[in-house]
Amino acid sequence: MALRKSSFVPEDLEKPRTRSVLESTENCFDPENHHPPWLQGRPERLCIGAQHPELNGVATPSPDACSQHFCHFTPKCFLTVHRGANGTSVRSTPSHFGEDGWHEGTTKTTIRVENEVEAQREANNYRFGFRKWKGNVTERPIEDRSDIVKELYTDLSLVRPREGSAITVGNIAYVFLFGWWISLFYILICPLMFLTILGAPYGKLCLKMALYLLWPFRKAIEKWFLTPPTSLQCRVSTYVWLLLGYPVLVVVHFLACVLSWLPVFSIPVAKMNFRILTTVLLMAPEEVHIKKQEMVNLLCEIRVTLYCCQAFNMYYYKYTIQGINIFALNLLPLVFMTLVLGYTDHDHIYLNSETMFAIAITSIIPLSYYIGMGIASISAQSNFAVGAVVNATFGSITEITFYITALLRGHHAGTKCYEEIVKAALTGTLLGCILFIPGICMTIGGIKHSEQRFNSRSAGVSSALLFISVGGVFAPTLFSKTFGNLVCESCSNIPGNASVPFTCKDCHYDMVDLNGILPLVYTISVLLPASYLIGLIFTLKTHSHIYDIHISEGHPHASHAVVHWSRWKALAVLIVATALMACCADLCTENIEPILSHSSISQYFIGVTVLAMVPELPEIVNGIQFALQNNISLSLEVGSCIAVQVTMIQIPLLILFNAFYDVGFILVFSDIHLWASIFSVILVNYIFMDGKCDYFQGTALVVVYLILLALYFFAPSPRSC
Repeated sequence: MALRKSSFVPEDLEKPRTRSVLESTENCFDPENHHPPWLQGRPERLCIGAQHPELNGVATPSPDACSQHFCHFTPKCFLTVHRGANGTSVRSTPSHFGEDGWHEGTTKTTIRVENEVEAQREANNYRFGFRKWKGNVTERPIEDRSDIVKELYTDLSLVRPREGSAITVGNIAYVFLFGWWISLFYILICPLMFLTILGAPYGKLCLKMALYLLWPFRKAIEKWFLTPPTSLQCRVSTYVWLLLGYPVLVVVHFLACVLSWLPVFSIPVAKMNFRILTTVLLMAPEEVHIKKQEMVNLLCEIRVTLYCCQAFNMYYYKYTIQGINIFALNLLPLVFMTLVLGYTDHDHIYLNSETMFAIAITSIIPLSYYIGMGIASISAQSNFAVGAVVNATFGSITEITFYITALLRGHHAGTKCYEEIVKAALTGTLLGCILFIPGICMTIGGIKHSEQRFNSRSAGVSSALLFISVGGVFAPTLFSKTFGNLVCESCSNIPGNASVPFTCKDCHYDMVDLNGILPLVYTISVLLPASYLIGLIFTLKTHSHIYDIHISEGHPHASHAVVHWSRWKALAVLIVATALMACCADLCTENIEPILSHSSISQYFIGVTVLAMVPELPEIVNGIQFALQNNISLSLEVGSCIAVQVTMIQIPLLILFNAFYDVGFILVFSDIHLWASIFSVILVNYIFMDGKCDYFQGTALVVVYLILLALYFFAPSPRSC
């Protein structure tokens, strides 16, 4: 049976980890009897063993000590809980248990994580219908993380021996972006301090700091502890400094902190400015001493007041605060700015409608991230039933909020244009999730890993549900084309020449009597969620082995996990983020009207791109991260999960909402949506058949997606717009 791997660890650990897993399995179980004699009749136990040094402490049993271990047999797979190692890893190994307990092509997966909470999060990632979440929901000890990540959290007071030159592109860019104007303020304040006479010591400090800030790299600021001065002159000079010099520099460094923090990659500059503002400038001027690197002892690590070696670090996209990614944290002020301007500047004095729409739709991105993290946090700390309910209710809240807001706006305005935009957004989400997300993940992952394998059986379940959902969603459209009336806006012919046929424009099929199609729509709105429920039962209960995941309890003596968000905190974040999402969606629909009315771009294109894919950006990032770590199975499940939820949950919810509050939403799509969706589902099912992929197949999916976008771009706008 073939070996399938999906790894969360560096490549240099792949072989020893795989070998130890195989060795431990072969020594703990007899391939012929499927269990050792002493475990006959005992179906499930956990295999916990000694630590292999080459695995940095990963708990796996050694061949020599197998008899001393508590062994585990299961016809599914292992999920081994490990604490304090190299993060999370997924390992698949061939089955040794024969065909009776295993289906053909099924493999055993071993997942190594830090604690039970992370084990539950990883298990939820493999469950059908659950949102896939890459980030940790518990705190990870900094000593267990990679050197690259450790560097991001390094204190600026630590001096380490470093190789290479300080003259880098990033450091040179610092001089032009920050260094010169910060130094200029110090130079301007310097003579002011000398003019006061009493502030002359601080004038010297300003001169030293001006030279330092122009090029601060590989220089250390040390504090020399002197005898505390008692003279009145020293105390007066401090008052002069705090009155005339320090307030100006507070503004300067605060501005530098903000400007360098927001781009993320220049956060080292922000940290340096904050340390200068809160520590260096409050020291006595005689205590501040600056040394170059060659004057510092580099044989070992030492502590100083401030030391900066680089202005930019491209790995800061991994930086988190309380488990929150730095990009989501930096975009949070944009949300509040959007709400303040959106609900106060009704006359668009400060921002026009197009700009307001742009910042409102961008504000949805961090809110979608917080909703995803809240769902993952609650699901990882709860049982399956609670996790399933949370994923079903909040998993589609982003899109549902926008769709309902747009339908209400169109209903109150008396136009069907908003309904067409909602249908375009629904189709765009479907196309993006079954073409673009798998395609971009296959492409990026395939560049790093020449060929990636995934669970074809689990992908087949999602593909079957996609066929069912697309057939159900577009059944009313086919019904209207078969039994509806062909309606044309205008028809003409050449007078007196009966041989020339009529020329008609803007023809479409219309259901004059909605009572003929509404029963079909309501029937489908019941059958689609029922199919979704059957899929849940099939994948999570009766045939859960196809996902190769089994949850074990973990080591009973391990340390307690410290979660970033408790269940109540995560629930509060979900509620607040949902409320803010509703407000941002309302501002989007309010300010999109000028774009729909005066834009030269087809409204179809706006719906299938901006409105459909911007809220899914956090999911796209998750999928790409899974692919880079050679876990393409989860990358594909990211898109499939969203696509199935769109068709089997979101659309039935919109039909249910329309049944109670008639906003004119009819489940009849344009021809372009119908054929694009059907073609995409057929194509992606063809790609998923063999259980393996590479960057060429991913590129093919992306190119097809771009072709469809070009089709929407050049298509005429809907009649109602």
